[in-house]
Amino acid sequence: MKKIATIITALFLLVSCDETFDINRDPDALPPGQANSTIFPAGIAGLAGAQGSYYALIGGFWSQFWTQNNTSNQYKDIDQYSIGTNDYQAAYAAMYDALNDIRTVKAQALAQGNTKYFLMATVLEVEASQVLTDLYGDIPYAEANNANILQPKFNTGKETYDLMIADLKLALSKDLNSSVGDNPGKDDFLFEGDMEQWTKFGNTLLLKLYTRLTEVDPALAQSGITTLINSGAAFLDVDAAMTQFEDAADRSNPLYETDRRQLNTTGNLRASKTLYSYLQVNADPRLNKYYGVGNPNNQGDFLNSATNLSLVTLYATTPLYFISAEESYFLQAEALTRYYGGAGAKEKYDLGVAANFAKYNTETKVGTVTVPAVGSADTFLATGGKYAFPTAGTTAQKIEAIITQKWIASFPGNGYESFIEQNRTGYPRVSAVAQTSESYVPGQLAISVNSQTGKLFPKRIVLPNSVKTRNPNAPAAKLITDPIWWDVN
Repeated sequence: MKKIATIITALFLLVSCDETFDINRDPDALPPGQANSTIFPAGIAGLAGAQGSYYALIGGFWSQFWTQNNTSNQYKDIDQYSIGTNDYQAAYAAMYDALNDIRTVKAQALAQGNTKYFLMATVLEVEASQVLTDLYGDIPYAEANNANILQPKFNTGKETYDLMIADLKLALSKDLNSSVGDNPGKDDFLFEGDMEQWTKFGNTLLLKLYTRLTEVDPALAQSGITTLINSGAAFLDVDAAMTQFEDAADRSNPLYETDRRQLNTTGNLRASKTLYSYLQVNADPRLNKYYGVGNPNNQGDFLNSATNLSLVTLYATTPLYFISAEESYFLQAEALTRYYGGAGAKEKYDLGVAANFAKYNTETKVGTVTVPAVGSADTFLATGGKYAFPTAGTTAQKIEAIITQKWIASFPGNGYESFIEQNRTGYPRVSAVAQTSESYVPGQLAISVNSQTGKLFPKRIVLPNSVKTRNPNAPAAKLITDPIWWDVN
């Protein structure tokens, strides 16, 4: 696989034509303010490149969006749950490289009194750290990316969450009207300096952190969520996304670039029966957008299925979603279901489903194949519709509906988030029978038939050996099947 640095460097070039942009300059030596316009876009692109390629691939397998083609070997280690300490080390390194840029901006913004860049950098620092700690467990946070600390302390998952929550609260409390220095603009790839949207992004991320604690620390989760909502906090109703991708070499969506263009093949990823069958049995028109292109007669190696399934459809210009509008709506729906007697939950749930349908509601062409628009979600959400919110159901039934739709909406690039959510909630459910059985329920997860962990699903990515050999503070080795600290199911 071509190194992700090529993709990340190309992402800079997509939107950074200013002559002051020089990735070879020492960020710590830049004058105040210039770290913002020079280093900040590099940090965003770096996070997008790492999350949108390595973790998107792993997440897509483990959320059972796709499986390995039976004529390919590219991703067998992911699909058979055998990722080891020497695999995907570049993913971890790329995340911390990008975080170094983000934290440089944060430090300079704090020193300067630039509350706008301080908020933006803090939100991205927490977003990336949330992905890392939810996938690896203990990570460097408090001492990370400090040039004076070559062997940073690893914070436990609980410590990391406490620190992330405190950092977000601090940044969100700053007076943006008193910000000193440069104002963000084109260097902000997400919102072009719209601080109202950055505040919503921060609030939504804080809601997400508290929601992740619902099973392990329900009192803190409830207190944090209700305090946030009762304060009148506004949440995202648009995507926090990088959208500047082009259908050109080294300039496309990182997942497309990594799997399709750099490997020069469309044949690695085949539809997993899990998501495919769920969309199929519900006559969900998103099926054709997700799996509508390619020869349907070549099934993946590791499906417990007799069904021949099609190639996964990826698009070069698909945005990279840090948090999508639909994820925000689903987070709000869960919060209202758990702590507000369900008042307003249906409205947020419906908005989430509709927002994802809307992303696919245009006719598209892939090669010579035309994929029709999916249409409106209205019939699916109407009373008696297949995705109608179970208003009269139990809390558990409502949470299952929300998480199921969040799972579908995470395709293709945010599968790592639906993988994490499955570990937290247990949804989608795990099948009690093989997918070849007539009793198999479409949409239920099944162990890979080539699993190297017996009947155990992966629960984490193991810490890279490159980290463990260089930092004596690294925690003891974990198994890929060891749960993250908040996973108490």
